[in-house]
Amino acid sequence: MSALLEVESLQAAYGASQVLFGINLAIHTGEVATLLGRNGMGKTTTLRAICGMLSVQAGTIRFSGSDLTGLRPDHIARQGIALVPEGRQIFPNLTVREHLVAFAANRSGTADPWTIAKVFAFFPQLEERQHHLGNQLSGGEQQMLAIGRALTTNPRLLILDEATEGLAPLIREEIWRCLDSLRASGQTILVIDKYVERLIRLADHHSIMEKGCIVWHGNSATLDADHGIWHRYLGI
Repeated sequence: MSALLEVESLQAAYGASQVLFGINLAIHTGEVATLLGRNGMGKTTTLRAICGMLSVQAGTIRFSGSDLTGLRPDHIARQGIALVPEGRQIFPNLTVREHLVAFAANRSGTADPWTIAKVFAFFPQLEERQHHLGNQLSGGEQQMLAIGRALTTNPRLLILDEATEGLAPLIREEIWRCLDSLRASGQTILVIDKYVERLIRLADHHSIMEKGCIVWHGNSATLDADHGIWHRYLGI
């Protein structure tokens, strides 16, 4: 069976500085996959290339059999890819409800789509704060809003870049529980995060990046059993 997302021999650069050197990834429908690696190894750059925010020098990006290489970010989003970006990028002058209204669309054509009411049920704190502006929310509430905003597009692939970064431990664990619930519902997810122990429990398979290349790929059981991989590539 062909993968939902297929990235083959992907190369990308910032100006004259090449950052990605032949990235290969494949994620099937219903899977949870991770990109791991130390800071500056090309993880976020890979996501930016997949989402059309960085020009591709070489290689192909296919989603559900369609070639996305070179398409604009809005065209890629309409195909059913949603990004929860690093730093959340919440609009400071929009309310919680306005964020959700602005992005709501049943792009996957599902019979039971994510609605604003469903997001509020998933994140009760957002319903309580629905009339507050983005800059009036805590970091944890902003992260919930960033995830809820992505879910209202009803994506076929949800991508999260450092979803728990900078959050208090209790809020971080709440985000992990939300991701566990999304996985159980069959949502396809690609996630970058530094908490390997938690990712092993969440994800099906993992790809480790170093200096713009994929240097290791395997399942959670293999990664859990070999902490030498952690020390070599993740600095743990």
